[in-house]
Amino acid sequence: MANYEVLYILSPSISDEERDATIEKFKAYVESNGGQIAGIDKWGLKQLAYPIKFKKEGHYVLMTYNAPAETSIAMGKLMLITENILRHIIVKK
Repeated sequence: MANYEVLYILSPSISDEERDATIEKFKAYVESNGGQIAGIDKWGLKQLAYPIKFKKEGHYVLMTYNAPAETSIAMGKLMLITENILRHIIVKK
């Protein structure tokens, strides 16, 4: 297993419950696929450098975890189809 960081930006128009549910969804995904969460940092609502999907702000979330490579690849694909996520990046530490 390797160490990874994923930084993703959630839409500013979602409610607090939806935001927490999305964060919990990806935390549970990593844990159910053999990974361990090292930490989740909610950076809050930040101004974007340029509009993404016509949004000028977004909720930033940084999650660090240990998992097999297959888990990170599959989670990246899942993030692409999740409509509340504006952008994401997964980096192997």
